[in-house]
Amino acid sequence: MSPIRLLAIDQGTTSTRSLVFDVGGRLIASAQRELPQHYPQLGWVEHDPEDIWRDVLATAREAVENAGGPIAAMGVANQRETLVVWRRATGKPIYPAIVWQDRRTAEDCDRLRAEGAEELVRSRTGLLLDPYFSASKLAWILDNVAGARADADRGDLAFGTIDSFLLWRLTGGKVHATDATNASRTLLFDIHRQCWDKDLLELFGIPAPLLPCIEDTSFYFGVTAPGLFNLSIPIASLAGDQHAAMVGQACLSPGMAKATYGTGCFALLNTGAQSAPPAAGTLGTLAYRISGTPTYAAEGAIFAAGAAVKWLRDGLGLITNAAQTHDMATRLPGNHGVYMVPAFVGLGAPYWDAHARGLICGLTLDATAAHIARAALEAVAYQTLDLMQAMAPDGSSGRAALRVDGGMAANDWLCQFLADILEAPVERPLVLESTAQGAAYLAGLTIGAYSDLAAIAKVWTLGRRFEPRMTAASRAQLLEGWREAVRRTLTNAGAHPREICGSISNSSGKLTGA
Repeated sequence: MSPIRLLAIDQGTTSTRSLVFDVGGRLIASAQRELPQHYPQLGWVEHDPEDIWRDVLATAREAVENAGGPIAAMGVANQRETLVVWRRATGKPIYPAIVWQDRRTAEDCDRLRAEGAEELVRSRTGLLLDPYFSASKLAWILDNVAGARADADRGDLAFGTIDSFLLWRLTGGKVHATDATNASRTLLFDIHRQCWDKDLLELFGIPAPLLPCIEDTSFYFGVTAPGLFNLSIPIASLAGDQHAAMVGQACLSPGMAKATYGTGCFALLNTGAQSAPPAAGTLGTLAYRISGTPTYAAEGAIFAAGAAVKWLRDGLGLITNAAQTHDMATRLPGNHGVYMVPAFVGLGAPYWDAHARGLICGLTLDATAAHIARAALEAVAYQTLDLMQAMAPDGSSGRAALRVDGGMAANDWLCQFLADILEAPVERPLVLESTAQGAAYLAGLTIGAYSDLAAIAKVWTLGRRFEPRMTAASRAQLLEGWREAVRRTLTNAGAHPREICGSISNSSGKLTGA
């Protein structure tokens, strides 16, 4: 009998990858292309949807060709909140994809917040009124592309996050659908009733005919259109990348948490079947939905993790590849008092300040490129601590292990520093491609390659465990410097932390909800 091969498309913010796994989670074949970023104005971030489609098709074909046998099913994981609007008749986008990092609608969100709309948004979606999410960006397209609103009202246009756009293209325009995890990131989806919300559509001025159908995360969505591949491939899962990574990391029981370090960092804590109100400064979202049953998660989002290292390379020219940061940080005895707050597109959880901008402080004449590189890595760990403390009911980081994945998780120095700052073990899986693995596992679940989620959990394999070893005094001193740097960032931006973000103590690192 031929082994079961599962194809995962991992369409991310800065690259598109296609990977083939066997049912044991072993990587068989892969292909990758870097995705161009477009910055037409200050704070605007866009992608060309045709670039995304071209790269998805090219990498998928390459991975399938190198897999050595037929593909049983395909799963798609995607950058969340990024959206596309296209014409149903032609499948052609009417505007570039507006990326989750885009800040153009910050004032629109401020206005709605001032009008008292955030309570409605928070109670229905678990999210916040922030340009990070899809709804305000979708409204912007309808209001700024000539004829778009009238076309939307007539039902001539289709909206979707990247998964939905890819599903449309992969099925030759036959299926307009999304899954519950991606729907939960739009500000238009009621996570309790599991449906598009009429009041939220009215709030943002979104015509219902634009919207895709919402299905489970593990679901038979259809098959690939003739001519795309040698054989038609069942499309058996869709999931936002962070939700796919949660499955790939086997964080399938309440209390388990994972953090994925890519362009940003996103930490999700499995909270089980109950959609309890999210803690101050955090988000409530879906972990996944299987057989109609939702599992929920608390989430914290860092907008710039790998993006800060990319900036060191492309913006400053301090490094030629990300791996150099490991050696640069390792050879320093300390951080020399240098801190970076990478608020290039604002600060996410738990501060939620869309107007904040990046800051490097503590520079002296003997500071070097290595200190700046180390500051970028340290910032990832400090922000992760902020997230974990905000998500923990008692405001502590806890001692439960944090499972990490994504490109930055390959950096041993960062993983050790993260364990030290969290005062908790950090577990890195043997295979770092957790997002793609999760998409593949979910597709395998749909076709019966796995009997249930417990069977998926058995596949997870530990690669290395990092135990904390920093002294309490050293940790407290580092955190004091970080808190001061964050204060300076918020003050310099002329903004104040949102009321829900809580207050920050100076030395303990504890974050207390307001």
